[in-house]
Amino acid sequence: MHQPSAVTPDAPTPIRLPLLTQEWLDLAFVHWAVDPAAVAGLMPRGTVPDTHDGLTYVGLVAFRMHRVGWFRLPGIPYFGSFPETNVRLYSVDAHGRRGVVFRSMDASRLVPVLLGRIGFRLPYLWSRMSVRSVGDIVTYTSSRRWPGPRGARSRITLRTGERIHEPTPLEHFLTARWGMHNMFFGGAAYLPNHHPRWPLHRARLLACDEDLIASAGIPAPTAAPVSVLYSPGVPVRLGRPARPVPTVTLAP
Repeated sequence: MHQPSAVTPDAPTPIRLPLLTQEWLDLAFVHWAVDPAAVAGLMPRGTVPDTHDGLTYVGLVAFRMHRVGWFRLPGIPYFGSFPETNVRLYSVDAHGRRGVVFRSMDASRLVPVLLGRIGFRLPYLWSRMSVRSVGDIVTYTSSRRWPGPRGARSRITLRTGERIHEPTPLEHFLTARWGMHNMFFGGAAYLPNHHPRWPLHRARLLACDEDLIASAGIPAPTAAPVSVLYSPGVPVRLGRPARPVPTVTLAP
């Protein structure tokens, strides 16, 4: 297994012919530390938990997806724009590629949910959702409709703060992820993404009532999150899935 690639705040390679384009807007990044052994069994074949100072993390990431488009076509205004809330873990494969693993992806548009489930084998779920801003306070709500567990929910409220000019190594580790690992047709693969460097802001978590993490098969957090961040967002390009990754095992 290769050594994990360096964590870089800028995308390592351009994507000149994107498979998908979209914008990720008004993002809340809420993270808890977790023992890698507790989530190792949830990783796709060929990946293991990625760690920072011996710990890995579970992220609850809420945002607005905006104008998803295929290839270089203009983004779709209605079906391509919707709130989304993801539960994600952090992964690394035998090639040293760092990424994320989505355990659940709640979204409010049924058509993109079906396309994501059928076309990309992603764990998309149809939910009632909203993202509302009043001054510097942003509230994200989600209540699952299908396929279940029905009623799985989250309500996140945060107050946005000052721009972060020099993110910490952990903040880069949690946000500068340039791909995802997933079980696509034909086996595990890596889907790269490219976007400008994240504009990150400090944020204060005012409320977090959720059971999405436990519903995704991850032990529910019992402590306060170790990191809460906000970003106004970035334009994104997604590339085509890279070749399957060979099986890796945790070092003894």
